[in-house]
Amino acid sequence: MQTHMRREIDEIPEAAARLIEGAGPALEKAGAALREKNPAYVATIARGSSDHAAYFIKYAVELTAGKPVASLGPSLASIYGARLDLSGAATIAISQSGKSPDIVAMAKAATESGAVSIALTNTMGSPLADASRHALDIKAGPELAVAATKSYVSSVLAGLLLLAEWTGNDELKAALKALPEHFARAVTLDWQALGEDIGISGSLYLLGRGPSLAIASEAALKFKETSGMHAEAYSAAEVLHGPVALVKPDFPVVAFAARDAAEASIAEIADGLAAKRAAVYATSGRVTRAGRLPFVETGHPLTDALALIIPFYGFVEAFSRARGFDPDKPEALKKVTETR
Repeated sequence: MQTHMRREIDEIPEAAARLIEGAGPALEKAGAALREKNPAYVATIARGSSDHAAYFIKYAVELTAGKPVASLGPSLASIYGARLDLSGAATIAISQSGKSPDIVAMAKAATESGAVSIALTNTMGSPLADASRHALDIKAGPELAVAATKSYVSSVLAGLLLLAEWTGNDELKAALKALPEHFARAVTLDWQALGEDIGISGSLYLLGRGPSLAIASEAALKFKETSGMHAEAYSAAEVLHGPVALVKPDFPVVAFAARDAAEASIAEIADGLAAKRAAVYATSGRVTRAGRLPFVETGHPLTDALALIIPFYGFVEAFSRARGFDPDKPEALKKVTETR
């Protein structure tokens, strides 16, 4: 019987098309507000998979708009009552449910401080949408599995659409328009070669740089959520400063490389770890020692990176079932966590 998680992974191309076609006036108004404000910086507000989406958007904004991006701790408003001066900023709050009190409190504080506050949510009319100046519906549709998949992809996509509208970047706009077709190919890719090497280990590393580091972070969380695996995400450069001490023969490593300026360095580090006889796999044709995982080339470095998470989701759903878990119902986890 097919799991909810598998069905939702297969729905990602359709959800992406729905968002791209239906973003409409709300996206235009938010983009215009950003152009008018010309914020000195951007701040993100999120937790969990949504925070990994924010991490991806951080790199995208810094690379494309040239604005620094910081991550705000939601508890600053909800627990500590801190008053931040965000009058010169734009804020992006991300939550599928739009209900977490700490996310809502921080978004409300940003709005009251004078920020261009934008919510990315799957629930219009939610407290988060109401607390923000602009609310964009990510249009992921119902997501029943506890582990977020299509809502993660749709959140990142909404952020990229906002970025393209804000900056008027025609190259990015064209790449985003073509994404549903690329996602449809990514859904079919087979990463099951990872299974045997990961299955015999108690933990693993997920590597990336730039936007692909955000993908590695999301992948590490999904291993923990769905499969009870200890997985840690590191910058492919940072892993050499301490964490590499744990990389022994057969230690599994997955390196997420997009077709961007970091690909060569990620491939070099992946091959270096493979030379230590670690079980290394990379999404790059440049590796010579590490195993190669199939990937989709989308024609743009940002969308290339985003497409990497889709075959991973397909792999980890099957891996979870093979380990005797139910990926729809991870132990001790709830779909909506309302932290304060």
